[in-house]
Amino acid sequence: MTSLKNYFKFTQHMKNAFILLTILVLAACSNDDDNNSVDFVAQNEEEIQAYIASNNLTAQSSGSGLYYVIDSIGIGAQPKSTDNVTVAYKGYYTSGNVFDESDTSGISFYLQQVIKGWQEGIPYFHEGGSGTLLIPAHLGYGNTTRSGIPGGSVLLFDVHLISIN
Repeated sequence: MTSLKNYFKFTQHMKNAFILLTILVLAACSNDDDNNSVDFVAQNEEEIQAYIASNNLTAQSSGSGLYYVIDSIGIGAQPKSTDNVTVAYKGYYTSGNVFDESDTSGISFYLQQVIKGWQEGIPYFHEGGSGTLLIPAHLGYGNTTRSGIPGGSVLLFDVHLISIN
């Protein structure tokens, strides 16, 4: 009888431990990344508008939230969304802090393999063209921190479309 009593006590302790563990896991998951529940669209729009105004830029909006400034349209062909392109770029925040940069020879990639802001923005240029893409989080890396870029960040890219490969 004592063994059966001990078994029931042990079972009750295990149930309590399981319930406590479940509560802790759920609490940890809900606090894991508060950015996942934040809608940065309005906040990013304000940040982009302020940057455009303070830097006296003439930017165009695509309607998706992407803004772009064309310094030079270029004279070559214009890429399609399925093309492989070579682009020299500098990526930075509205604060001016640079987070990534290629060398002047650029990098080659398929447009389908990059963030939505580049997929949409690079085709505004012709070969040889250059300008700036102002990309809200939902067209960049979203609300999740990736490669040191904080979730919800507005990303700016000075781009030069070197070639369509």
